[in-house]
Amino acid sequence: MTHDRTGRTHAQRWRCRRGAALLMAGGFLLAAAGCGGGQSHSGGAGTGKFTIGLVTKTNTNPYFVTMRKAAEAAAKKNHAELIALAGRFDGDNEGQVAAMEGLISRGVKGILITPSNGTGLLSAIAEARRQGILVIALDSTTQPPSATDATYATDNVKAGRLQGAYLKAALAGRPPKAFILDGTSDSTVSQQRHEGFLRGFGITNHSPAIRGQANTNGERNPGQTATENLLERTSDINTVYTINEPVAGGASAAIAARGLAQKVTIGSIDGGCDGVRDVRSGKYAATVMQFPVTMATRGVDSVVEYARSGKRPHGIWDTGTVLITDKPVDGLASQNTDWGLKHCWG
Repeated sequence: MTHDRTGRTHAQRWRCRRGAALLMAGGFLLAAAGCGGGQSHSGGAGTGKFTIGLVTKTNTNPYFVTMRKAAEAAAKKNHAELIALAGRFDGDNEGQVAAMEGLISRGVKGILITPSNGTGLLSAIAEARRQGILVIALDSTTQPPSATDATYATDNVKAGRLQGAYLKAALAGRPPKAFILDGTSDSTVSQQRHEGFLRGFGITNHSPAIRGQANTNGERNPGQTATENLLERTSDINTVYTINEPVAGGASAAIAARGLAQKVTIGSIDGGCDGVRDVRSGKYAATVMQFPVTMATRGVDSVVEYARSGKRPHGIWDTGTVLITDKPVDGLASQNTDWGLKHCWG
């Protein structure tokens, strides 16, 4: 087997070049997950510290910013190094693959991944695990879930179901007329939340109750534009389902601009502090809180334990969901915004 002067094989150099090309295409800084020579497989570059990789869907969504900060704090507490990378947008599977390949080349001890697509990362995950790297999914599962060592995530079907059940109850018997604002077509989380909403709301994808539907990339501006476009077709609506709070903010702005704020009930999922404040101010009626701090902290702690003892975590761990609203409905447990502001994102 032929090596270069840094001790890398031709296969390793190929992986580095391929990772570099993909990282460039994905808008990443290669230095963060470099393929420089002389690094030990422990991921510590000879320092004795081990390295943990975190790959989120984006680095701009407040939810993933919070997750990254929690992972950084947990890593620092355990004297580990954290390398945080992300896709360019929610659904950027190629960018996430590139990030994983860069982390594998770096020789990290573990990778925490929030998969945009349940199947799109399977090859990269399998390669990481083949090289002895612990892989943990955060936020959502892969398909199958057994592709990773463990998962710490929201039950996204349940989260969607809670939103749907709340919005259904808020109608108080009125016929439903709903807009559905999803994330991206190939997003596992988007699909799961959508499915849960339909169950909780008591309709199917073919129901006449659905007056309009659009993908939003899980972002505020596309969410507002999508809502404005749907309102051009019909303003006869009373309910809006949103994939997350950035989209809910955009939908709220579009609906308020049309003078429909008092006629339309908006629900969402996330439970960030800003989202809870939006519920309090009436921009939307309810949100379902998730706990990304718990996900990130448990993920880092699991990699630390693996690095020190070789023990691997197993299975899917539900990190919880709580309905937040100041307008509770019968039959659904909820907390008010006072509670929400004390616990936002856990």
